[in-house]
Amino acid sequence: MMDLQEMSDRLEIQDLFARYSFAIDERDWDALDTIFTSDARIDYSETGGGAGSLTEIKAWLPKALERFPMFQHLAATTKLTLAGDSATSRTILFNPMVFPAADGSPHTFFIGLWYRDRLVRTADGWRICERYEEMGWTHNVPPMPDIPTVDA
Repeated sequence: MMDLQEMSDRLEIQDLFARYSFAIDERDWDALDTIFTSDARIDYSETGGGAGSLTEIKAWLPKALERFPMFQHLAATTKLTLAGDSATSRTILFNPMVFPAADGSPHTFFIGLWYRDRLVRTADGWRICERYEEMGWTHNVPPMPDIPTVDA
């Protein structure tokens, strides 16, 4: 049976993952400062993205995502292991995205992946200190130019 602390931790982490999805979908890059630790390591490379520090990823995300007029990040089922003030998790992400076709019409495609995270409790609440994006599957992905590198 869960005690009150575990219930609270699980709800706070669930909220943290929801805030991440909204920050990305609303292109609110500064909100990521309240989701990740300042020294976080973020690695989207398995899915074709960049890897780097929080500062590097915040600078990279607007360039990488500007070509998509719409996307949604649905963080779903989480397998969470709590260990005091730290935790590990693996969370399913369903990600529909829109890319303009050659004629300008919207082309919708889908990505299924997992976030593998390490989390820590800080004075300001739970934060992600390490995020790795693990590829699952794709459907209907159109030809696109390469994603810019983190340092581009």
